[in-house]
Formats: sequence, structure tokens, C-alpha cells
Amino acid sequence: MIINKTACLPTFSMTTITMQSKLCLLFGLLFLLITPSVSGQNLNTDKAVQIKSTSDRIVLDGVLNETTWQTADVGSDFYQMFPYDTSFAATKTEFKLSYDEKNFYVAIICHDIEKGGYVTSSLRRDFRGRGYDGVSVVIDPFQDRTNAFLFGTNPFGVQREGLISNGGTISGDLSLSWDNKWYVKTKIYPEEQYWVAEMAIPFKTLRYKEGLETWNINLYRIDSKSGERSSWVKLSRNLRPYNLGLIGKAVWDKPTKKPGANISLIPYVSGNISKNHLESGETESVYNFGGDAKIAVTPSLNLDLTFNPDFSQVEVDEQVTNLDRFEISFPEKRQFFLENGDLFANFGLEDQRPFFSRRIGVAIDSVTGQNVQNDILMGARLSGRINKDWRIGLLSMQGAKDDEIELPSINYTATALQRRFWQKSNLGFIFINKQVTGNIDDVDTEKAFNRVAGLDFNYVSDDNRWFGKTFYHQSFQNEDLKNSYSHGLSVNYTSRKLNYGWTHRFIGDNFNPEVGFLPRTGYRSINPEIQYFFFPEKGFVVNHGPGIKAESIWDNSGLNTDRQINLNYEFGFQDLSTLTLSVQQDYTYLFSAFDPSKSGGLKLDAGTDYTYNSYIINYKSDERKVINGEIETSGGQYYNGTLYSITGEVNFRMQPYGTLSCIFSYNKVNLEAPYSDADIYLVSPKFDFTFTKTLFFTTFFQYNSQYDNINVNSRIQWRFKPVSDLFLVYTDNYFYDFADRTNNFNVKNRALVLKLTYWLNL
Repeated sequence: MIINKTACLPTFSMTTITMQSKLCLLFGLLFLLITPSVSGQNLNTDKAVQIKSTSDRIVLDGVLNETTWQTADVGSDFYQMFPYDTSFAATKTEFKLSYDEKNFYVAIICHDIEKGGYVTSSLRRDFRGRGYDGVSVVIDPFQDRTNAFLFGTNPFGVQREGLISNGGTISGDLSLSWDNKWYVKTKIYPEEQYWVAEMAIPFKTLRYKEGLETWNINLYRIDSKSGERSSWVKLSRNLRPYNLGLIGKAVWDKPTKKPGANISLIPYVSGNISKNHLESGETESVYNFGGDAKIAVTPSLNLDLTFNPDFSQVEVDEQVTNLDRFEISFPEKRQFFLENGDLFANFGLEDQRPFFSRRIGVAIDSVTGQNVQNDILMGARLSGRINKDWRIGLLSMQGAKDDEIELPSINYTATALQRRFWQKSNLGFIFINKQVTGNIDDVDTEKAFNRVAGLDFNYVSDDNRWFGKTFYHQSFQNEDLKNSYSHGLSVNYTSRKLNYGWTHRFIGDNFNPEVGFLPRTGYRSINPEIQYFFFPEKGFVVNHGPGIKAESIWDNSGLNTDRQINLNYEFGFQDLSTLTLSVQQDYTYLFSAFDPSKSGGLKLDAGTDYTYNSYIINYKSDERKVINGEIETSGGQYYNGTLYSITGEVNFRMQPYGTLSCIFSYNKVNLEAPYSDADIYLVSPKFDFTFTKTLFFTTFFQYNSQYDNINVNSRIQWRFKPVSDLFLVYTDNYFYDFADRTNNFNVKNRALVLKLTYWLNL
């Protein structure tokens, strides 16, 4: 796959670039000035449901025979979001709410329009998919329409929970990595053609303020038999179902009370037996213990503490093929960083972050240049709401000294402050400090610290049509601050038929966010895109339309280094499958020598440039089918040669117990002599089996020819109590080279890990 994103636009001179910079900055200021008038329209829904307290002992069993449920107010009349969004849902859904001293209760009745089974990927927590049956509750206790909690389940009683940030405007605004304690039971009534879910969400799991008379709430459902997506509050199908812009009300019979003391301890113990066959070949045994504590300073402000955390992942990252010239990122999954994580992580843009928490606990080996784990001694994080308009985040973590790789002890500190404006917009400030501590006599003065300060303005209009941000960040590493800046602007418009976006970036040559993610420095870019959809009144195709995406990048001397233009046509089908056809032209100027084959062969010279054309076809099948998947093929010119690629994933569902899947990628690079050709393979079969909703077994293999490596990872997870787990993980790495098979299957390293975590509420 061609990963670098560049665009075919006219080349600009240095004079033009200077004028362009001024115009883009002026555009950003105008955007800030016009937003109050744009946000004047308040489109809050008038949908509301009453919440009454209960004296019943509610038993979670999917049988709504308690008196509470017989007399509770009913939320109904769900609207269809897909395949159309102009009518009420064909599948009827109803819900009721109640509460007692400890829990917030939700009862949901999901009717079917026809008999038949339901679709789920497995019994594993945090399921996600376009065609899987399920219903989700979105709760925004502070009514800021910016952050919310999500709790969901399916007919099999599988749980999922997540955190919504940034108003739920894009897919990345929902993180399902967050875990917490709550309970649900479901029951299927096949003859009556409906299923019921009963949820109990402890008030201690939520963050809210006492004395509130209403909460924002919405529910949405996916029904596999009809392929329908529906929502209690009417949302157009161009929006995410968890979008917070249009949301209903839950009206309390009494103002909310202050929750009691909320302290959780999460200790762990672990043992690790490993053997590195490439070095000493000796077996090493490491035993460890530590843990986290979560303390509710106020009902909406949480203090997280950690001592000797185990930041080695029991769940390894899925490898990818990287033919790009730049670094790629992986998402954060460590629980310590997740709650209110958007306070720190959402500054900047996706490839332009001043703070990236995965930098903490990782160091670079000064000899090999490889990433290695760096132990964290302790850390603290205070995050949450001061009131409805203000959020705060304070983080400090202390890394351990590592003499083996010549790494001194380093402290990581970050401070974030966010002020809400209008309904869903906010202004945020962040300051990050990476500081060498202890004896720094042997440390280069310029490397003793790294600091970044930044200001971001995030905007979302009340009608959800406009959203975006503008920001300015500055790094401080020496006395000369010239060209140590990062600026960006992103403006997006979305409606039922038209989506438009504009993004520009200005990155100084000396901008250096060491605790952030920034694949390259010293450039300016613009990135416009537009997509239009037609909606047939009937037929198998539910929407289709053309789009164009473009990007052009210059270095700060005015040299045009990258351009790309992508013309596409998208089709959406009634069976939830999609097809996208694209043609693309790229231009790349090499400011340093580069080997496009990543084979270690002769590099293309710095100062040379290339224009190349390609096609891309992407198809996603109906996830409801037993065999489903996604495939993408591309081909065409590539630098001074050609590149043909095929990537995808095939899944075989053994419902409801698991999935056998395989992720694959093949890239064939042919370059003109004397430059090297390459056949790059990535194959990753995976077996994910869930014996029950608390006992999981996962094994997957990864072969990556870029690293001549076969990785085997096998994991058993037993969730013996809510958010308490026992892990047994086996990892093996072997050498494998298609070209030279003399050392194939020689062991590189292997390890066996046993880890126990326990969540204790005090």
C-alpha cells in the first residue's frame, strides 16, 4: 500500500507560500470570529423521559416483572438512521429508567419484525461492527454535549462500554478501551419476537454533579435482520449514532445526590519467564507487583495514582506494512491514560500531536536505535471537571534510570486546561515538560529537557453541520525559539448529501515535541476534500456519489515536496456493504535518499522527484454473513517503477463463540535497475474463541517479511470478577527469510507471562 498522502496541485513559489501562510492564518482568525453567529441556532431535541426512584429490589434477569418497570415512563418512537433517515424505525424499541441509592437502571425492550437469530462476532466484551445486533445508551450527565459515557449490550448479554469525546463528531471520538464496573442481563423471547436488556450502572462508575435535575441521554440500536440502525433522537445518517449534538433529556424526580466515597484499588502481580536466543541465550525470570488507585476527589474530578505500573501490553499491536518514509502510530490501550484522555491526547491533529502518551514507558536503545520498554516508577493524574464549563488535567510520571541503554531518569509532566464556549465548543491550553532528573552532569544541556506549550480552539456548531479546530503550539529546547512552532486549522462541513473539509498545517523546522507524535517537521500543507452523495428512492444501492481529496506539501523554503489528488466514487448498499473506486496521482520530491522497496538496497538520490499514477478499489462486505471481510487492491506507477498491492481481512464467524480471521497484505515493488525490487508480505491469521462471557482464548500469528519475523502470541484471559482478570500469555518470535532460508525458524526470543489484576472498591 502507498501510505504517504500527497497531492497533485500547482507548484508555488516562495512568495506565493508566504502569501498563502498569511491567508491561511487570516482564515483561521475569521473562523474564530464567525463561530458565535453560526452557533446561534439551538437544535436541542424536546424528547424527554422521566426517571423515578424505586424501592423495589431490581433483579437483573431480563424479566421486567418488578413494580418499578410497570409504572415507569416509557421512551419510544425511535427514528430510522439507516438505510433511510426520513421515517420512524420499522423495528420498535422502548426503554425505561429508574434508580436507587447505588445504581442507575435501564430496561430496554427490542422488538423484531421477523423471526430469526441474531448476529454477534463472539462473546468478547467491547464488540463493534456495522451489522451486529445491539443497543447502546449514551449518557451525558454534565449536559455539555462534548463528553459522554456509552454502555451497550447485545441479545447475548455481551457488554461494551466507552468514552465519547469531542461531541462524537467523528469515528475516533468513541474509545471502547475504557473499562469500568457495571452489570447487565438479557433474555430472548423468540416466540414473542423481542429481547430485553436490564442494566445496572453504579453511580460510582459515572462522573456527575449533585443537584442536577436533568441528564442528557440517547439510545441507538442496530438490528441485523432488517439491517436497520435507529436512534431515540432523530439523527441524519451522515452523523455518528453517538453524536452529542442532538440528544434527549432524562428528567429526575429529585435533584441528583452527591455520590458517596469512591475509591478503587487495582493491584497486580505478574511473573515473566523469557529467553533471548540472539543475545545471552540465558533464561530470565522476572517477578513484579504494583498497581493503580482511582480516587474521586469530587464527583467529577478523579485522581489516578500508579506505582510500578506494568505497561507491557498483554495484548500486542497488530503489525502493518509500512512503505512510507515516516513513522506510524498505534492507539493507546493502557487503562491509566484512558479516562479523560482526550484532555491531553486531542490537542493538534491526528498526525500532529504535542502529547502522545505511548511515548511514556518507551525509550530508544542508544546502540541499536530500537524502541525498548522503560520502567515507570510511579505516576499521578488528576483529571475531570471543575464545573460545567471547566475541565482540568494534571499528569506527572517518573521513568526509571537504565544504565544499560545510557538512559537517565526522566520525569514527564503535562498540564491541560479546557474552557467550554457556547454549546459544544471549547478553548484548551496544554503544557508538556520532559525533564531529566537526578545527576545531569553527563547529559547534554540541550537534551536535559523538552517543553511544549499550546493553545487549541475546538468548534462544533449546534446543528452538527460545522466542526473543526485551529491551534498554535511552541516547543522550547534552547534559547533560539525561531521556527519552533506548529500551527493548524481544520474546518469540516457535513450534511446529508455534502461533506466538505479543509485542513492546513505549518510546522517549523525546529519544532520538537519529544512526548508527542509528529512524523515530519519543517513543512506546510493544505488538504481540501469534498464528497457528494445521491440517495435513490428505492433499489439495492442506498447512496452513491463522487468525491475528491487533495493534499500539497512544501518545505519551509518553498520547495513543493509532495502532492496528491484522489478522485473517487463511493457506493453504499442495502446489505451494509460498500464499494469505493479511486484513481490517484502522486508527486514526491526526495529531500533525502530513500529506498522505496524498504529492502536495504540502493537508495534513490536526494533531490530527485517522481510523478506516478495509480488506481485503488476497496470493498467491504456484509458483516452479517458468516464469511465476511474487506479487500483493497491498488496498482500503478511508483517512483521510477511500479507497485501492485492487495490487502484485506477475511473473517469466518463461529457464532456465538468466536471468529477465525486472517489479515493479509502483499506489496510487489518493481523499480528500474540498479534499484532493488521487493515482494513484501504480511500475513496474520487469528483465532479468537470465547468459551463464555468471562473466559477467552486468543491465538494469532504474524509474519512480516519487512522484519524477517514470525510472531506467535497466545493468550488466555479469565475475567473472574468485573474488571478483574487473570492472563496467561505465551509469545514466540522466529526468524524467517524468503530469500535466504538457511536460518529459517530459528528462535529469536520467547516469553511466558502470568498476570493477575483485581479491581477493589472501598
